[in-house]
Amino acid sequence: MMSVVAIARDLGPTRHSVLHVLGDHLQVVWGALVAFVVVMLLTPAVGGMARLIGAVDTPGGRRLNLRPVPRLGGLALFLGIFVPSLAFLPLGRETRGLLLGAAVAVTVGAIDDFRGLRWWEKLAGQLLAAGVPTWFGIWVDRFTFPFIGIHTVPGWLGVPLTILWIVAIMNMVNFLDGLDGLAAGVAAIAGLTFAVIALSLAKPEAAIMSAIVFGACVGFLRHNFYPARIFMGDSGALLLGFVLAALSVQGLLKTAATVALFFPLLVLAVPIVDTTFVVARRLLHGEKVFEGDQAHLHHRFLRRGFSQPRAAVTIWLWCSSLAAAALATRFIPFRAHGVWHTWPTVAAAAIALVAVGFSVYVVYVLEIVKVANPYHRRRDERLRKSA
Repeated sequence: MMSVVAIARDLGPTRHSVLHVLGDHLQVVWGALVAFVVVMLLTPAVGGMARLIGAVDTPGGRRLNLRPVPRLGGLALFLGIFVPSLAFLPLGRETRGLLLGAAVAVTVGAIDDFRGLRWWEKLAGQLLAAGVPTWFGIWVDRFTFPFIGIHTVPGWLGVPLTILWIVAIMNMVNFLDGLDGLAAGVAAIAGLTFAVIALSLAKPEAAIMSAIVFGACVGFLRHNFYPARIFMGDSGALLLGFVLAALSVQGLLKTAATVALFFPLLVLAVPIVDTTFVVARRLLHGEKVFEGDQAHLHHRFLRRGFSQPRAAVTIWLWCSSLAAAALATRFIPFRAHGVWHTWPTVAAAAIALVAVGFSVYVVYVLEIVKVANPYHRRRDERLRKSA
């Protein structure tokens, strides 16, 4: 059985490498701080501007707000990402592509927030935004599969796959943006997790941008958590989805780490599960995929009696447990040089069990309770149709 000292010795190099990279690139910390301050200070001004031009969410329909709330919070988020990126990131080819694509994404979302876009117009804008970083070299050119090794992906396949991935995550974050603070909190957790993993992979530029996203989202939560004084709107949701998706390609997927393929899937599992379930249900019932309803995870939590803050925090905790599982996979040396180590394996398994347990709890609350209670089942169906 492995001693505690030996475990610490095994964990030491991984921790030291992260701290060493962070020490050489304190822009990670400064970028997050500047993003936090910029967004926190500018968001009220953006909200005032949104009121002046009429970009306001009025109560009714699927909306949960009880009073008019300005949209266009994504403009503050964009400035909170753009300004520190110019200050702390080298403006290389990939950085320029990421920022230009982010500008396209927030513009498409802002137009939709202000005057509305048909689904195909919004999709065309998303495809344009997703195509920009691939033009500048951010696309999956190789995958590292477990037990198989590194495989090169040709451009004719890697570029379309990358565009598809970015557009998918943009829509997933947009679908998740239904409760005060929910999407911003999930994006903050993802940004922080990506930053730590990117540091461990010696990807400082991806770590800086991920930390900037984290800081921007935390600053926005100051105004967006319940009761929200401003919504991020499509401008913010599409922006955050775009940046997180592009970062997962730039900083995680294009590495030699075998488990890197699973990091984005774990960290972004909540919006992926939410969107997959909703789209599958709409297809099953013959409904339009791009038409809104109240079948999302957050709506269903509310129908189980959760308050908005409790539902948002519950989903944050679920997302955090999955992010912790991703970090455990990266940092706990449960299998080194072909040898399984007892206590690290126990620690990794315990973290994985917490993530699995939280997922089972969510399934129980949203599915089993509904099946066991005919009243909940009838009410869900009635609300879904009315929406």
